[in-house]
Amino acid sequence: MHLNKITIDAQKFPTREHYPFNLDIFIQTQTISLNLPVSFFVGENGSGKSTLLKAIAHKCGIHIWSGIPMPRFQKSPYEDGLHHAIRVEWKAGAVPGSFFASQIFQNFSRALDTWAQADPQIITYFGGKSLMAQSHGESLMSFFKARFSIKGLYLLDEPETALSPKSLLELLQLLIRMSQAGHAQFIIATHSPILMACPGSSIFSFDQSPLGAIEYEKTEHYRIYKNFMQDRNRYIN
Repeated sequence: MHLNKITIDAQKFPTREHYPFNLDIFIQTQTISLNLPVSFFVGENGSGKSTLLKAIAHKCGIHIWSGIPMPRFQKSPYEDGLHHAIRVEWKAGAVPGSFFASQIFQNFSRALDTWAQADPQIITYFGGKSLMAQSHGESLMSFFKARFSIKGLYLLDEPETALSPKSLLELLQLLIRMSQAGHAQFIIATHSPILMACPGSSIFSFDQSPLGAIEYEKTEHYRIYKNFMQDRNRYIN
């Protein structure tokens, strides 16, 4: 364990009218205790999972790769400011880490190819093959295997994107091995019931206020997938 606790100070919210400061989940939640090496953030889209994950990254000094800025219609002027209202508590001092999101991973892969022009040996770190030359799923797993072997805090935003069920099981096994090794801690925003099944993990539901832990079998994701598998005709007829 590297990060013990996250505190949200609603007194520092610059507004209660705009996202994300208008979400009950952030208004009502004061602390999030991280007692296990793997923590999952689950909930519907727009519930604040990714926003909190990015705020944690900013507060911990973890770089978030970005691409070419694109204009957006009616973007909240406060959207990227949640990190100003949170505090993080380390167990024994800050550690390095990384932030992963599938939509920005392509930017990192291109940058890696550029660096390899000057230092081809850097590719050996990712299995000896350019990430751009692999399928999206293969490149993700090559990156995960290389990065997670380093002591640190790892923030993942929906890593299941572009991964097949078989690759998700491979990622699940990787999470188990790395967390049990005692040097890696993971906070993962996900919709994947496969990843949520990771033993020795906490699941925090963003569908309830204040934010609280929930059992795997009580997550909506588990119930929907289970009901569909048991009686799919109920949903497709």
